[in-house]
Amino acid sequence: MSHFSTIKTQLKEVKPLIKALDQLGYVVNQEKKFVKGYRGQFTAVDISMDLPSETKVGFKWDNNSNSYELVTDLDLWKFDLPVERFISKVTQMYAYHTIISKTKEDGYQIVEQKNKNDGSIELVLTKWES
Repeated sequence: MSHFSTIKTQLKEVKPLIKALDQLGYVVNQEKKFVKGYRGQFTAVDISMDLPSETKVGFKWDNNSNSYELVTDLDLWKFDLPVERFISKVTQMYAYHTIISKTKEDGYQIVEQKNKNDGSIELVLTKWES
């Protein structure tokens, strides 16, 4: 029998989470508040999305950890990317958008950005004092 799983993350802000998911090419739905699982069961989420192969996932705010949790029915996970790799990619893009946002607030500009062969992203930032 299948059931919903919640996977803890360190994703604490909605804006960089949405930007990360968008950049990775996933269609995000902040209006749809449920994810469908085995035998038509539903569970409430704050952000829902449909991955390819009809895999349904969502992110739900957890007051105890003050972060979003990934919610999905792992028995119905048919996406060609394993769930661990999916979370890793989302977390990387989330960190990228958080850094970009915070550094712009502090007056920094991106001078150079390199996407490395190992999947990492190297940023060079500068701040001009007047």
